[in-house]
Amino acid sequence: MRSARCAPRNAHAEQKKPQHRRKARNSMDQLSQFATALIASATILTIILATDLGCRRVTNMRMLRSVIAVAIIIAIFVRSFPTSGNAPSFQLIGLGVGVICGLIAGVLLPAHRGADGRIYTTGGWGYALVWIVLSSARVLFAYGAEHWFSEGLIRFSIENELSGPDVYANAFVFMSLAMVLTRTAVLVNKRRRIRHEAADPAGTEQPAAA
Repeated sequence: MRSARCAPRNAHAEQKKPQHRRKARNSMDQLSQFATALIASATILTIILATDLGCRRVTNMRMLRSVIAVAIIIAIFVRSFPTSGNAPSFQLIGLGVGVICGLIAGVLLPAHRGADGRIYTTGGWGYALVWIVLSSARVLFAYGAEHWFSEGLIRFSIENELSGPDVYANAFVFMSLAMVLTRTAVLVNKRRRIRHEAADPAGTEQPAAA
């Protein structure tokens, strides 16, 4: 009899476990586009500014840190990859804009060889402003899509065959990824160039003619 009384409670507990797990899995899906954009943009912006602002040594870990952060953001927040209509083209536009912005950011991050022979970059307010403006633009767009111009965005999506809000969310996330990867590629190129200049200085004297 005792085991018979316990059985219903245990069965009820087993029925509750999957529900709790489903709630945990779906908690991220219940976030609004604004909340998703705010969390993703704030995370990337914080890591980039903490990594690049001021005089910082160029190391492999420094460059990988931001790439890993964006990869984690993609794994968490990219829920689907729409392929119908013009969705792929729109997401590719996000990548292209990210590459352009990454090149601009790379120009604003000059590199030099320090007195200790190591390579450093100096990130100033211009560099920070590029990231702040783009991060703020994404958050404002997500907020506006929910509160200011939701009907107009729906019409635009229908007219241009864009299938739902995930297209816009992915475009911004992919833009961040492309921007970070491009900025990393620029840093790698600057480090290689400075090392090459140190190994083969331009002022090397040529042998005199006989």
